[in-house]
Amino acid sequence: METLTPAMTPAQETRHPHATSLRRGTLSAGFITLLVISAASPLSVVAGGFPIGMMLGNGAGTPVLVLVALGLLLMFATGYTAMATCVTSAGGFYAMVARGLGGRAGGAAAMVAVFGYVTLQFGLYGLLGAVASEALQAQFGLAVPWWACAFAAMASVAVFGYRQIDFSARVLAVFVVAEYLAVLALDVLILSKGGANGIDAHSFSPEAFTSGNPFIGLLFCFAAFIGFEATTIYSEEAKDPKRSIPIATYAALLLVGGFYSFSLWCLVLGAGSDRVVTTIAALADPTNLLYLLSDTYAGHGLTVLLRLMFIASIYAGLIAFHNSSARYFYAMGREGLMPARLGWTHARHRSPHVASVLQTVLSAVAVGLFALLGADPVLTQFAWLSNLATLCLLVLMIATAVAVVRFFRADSHGYGRLRIRVLPLLACAGLLVVLVLAVGNFHVLTGASRGISAALVVTVLLAAAAGWLAASRLARRDPQRFAALGQDRG
Repeated sequence: METLTPAMTPAQETRHPHATSLRRGTLSAGFITLLVISAASPLSVVAGGFPIGMMLGNGAGTPVLVLVALGLLLMFATGYTAMATCVTSAGGFYAMVARGLGGRAGGAAAMVAVFGYVTLQFGLYGLLGAVASEALQAQFGLAVPWWACAFAAMASVAVFGYRQIDFSARVLAVFVVAEYLAVLALDVLILSKGGANGIDAHSFSPEAFTSGNPFIGLLFCFAAFIGFEATTIYSEEAKDPKRSIPIATYAALLLVGGFYSFSLWCLVLGAGSDRVVTTIAALADPTNLLYLLSDTYAGHGLTVLLRLMFIASIYAGLIAFHNSSARYFYAMGREGLMPARLGWTHARHRSPHVASVLQTVLSAVAVGLFALLGADPVLTQFAWLSNLATLCLLVLMIATAVAVVRFFRADSHGYGRLRIRVLPLLACAGLLVVLVLAVGNFHVLTGASRGISAALVVTVLLAAAAGWLAASRLARRDPQRFAALGQDRG
């Protein structure tokens, strides 16, 4: 069993054989924004998730639902970013919940966060493996199993996670810019050619908003934003965390939300506001909507590029979520909630290399198990695990919103009531509604039976219980260290 040792001062760390601090002053607000946008994987969401969301939800009205989700998340971000200026820790949600609601709640939040990010990465490996395997077959006639593609991607992601974080950020910058430009090029072509029936604003009408099942559509919209919250995870590595983290959070939300809403409106126009649902339903694979419209309005050349960018978008998301997961493991190891070795950092790169290796090993085991079981990498591995991660995110945001209110109750730190009390409470109420809808319709989101869906939901509760117990054990063994959970590391 690992020996739990107190956090070290810089002087002690210099004499210690294993470093425990991350590389400081590395990331600007721009780089953090790129890391977060990459985690959101905007092209993979537009091409992969939203066509299914439009078909099951309210069709042409989906662009408005994106704006509704964006508005609720912006309300949440007011308190979240305010607290981020007071709490500088790679623990992200965990650190905030620990500071606002106590160490045991913080331990529960940490385990839910780790569980959510890890399961999401497992799901993304299934999606990437399937898409890459299909592309190799279509373009080169090569029959490569999906799991072989997933393992190949995993090996390179492991290298990025092991090295310096700014190395990952520079690679992701290329992917992010390329996928935005590719989709926006199609958007412009659709608008320039007038779409299927001319340019209209039907998507933003009350009729479109209330058509179909807007509640299901709203759940897909929230799932599309997962990853935006990761800004605080990089606060210890930011050049100016008290300024960079709020800027990166708002920039990521507005860029991703604006891109989603605008691009979905263009896709609706391209298919026709009155025919978009039937068009998607007629496709053998709903995710081919983007490629169908690309063939129609741009030609096969852009379609091939979009397919390649789709793979690149998933890959960028894998790098970003690998970094997020590793930093949660690192924070929990450093503070005694997990083995202390996870809190070590690389002597040269100052990356959480041990936590990164653990994340790679877990991913390899998960992909291997799904492959051995013969599970569908998209309909089972990705659909189940990505929606499970969305539940984890909703639980974490609700807990964080309450933690913000509690944290500022004694000292407002100069912030007004609207930012640190009213808006966080409104966001909390809205997120609770979304969580109830997500749990009640989880079988629809995953495509699994009600029994399997219920079992998946229960795993979130088990993760929270495991984190609570880990924190309780730390409180008994080392009260001083327990009292310091979530403390500022900037």
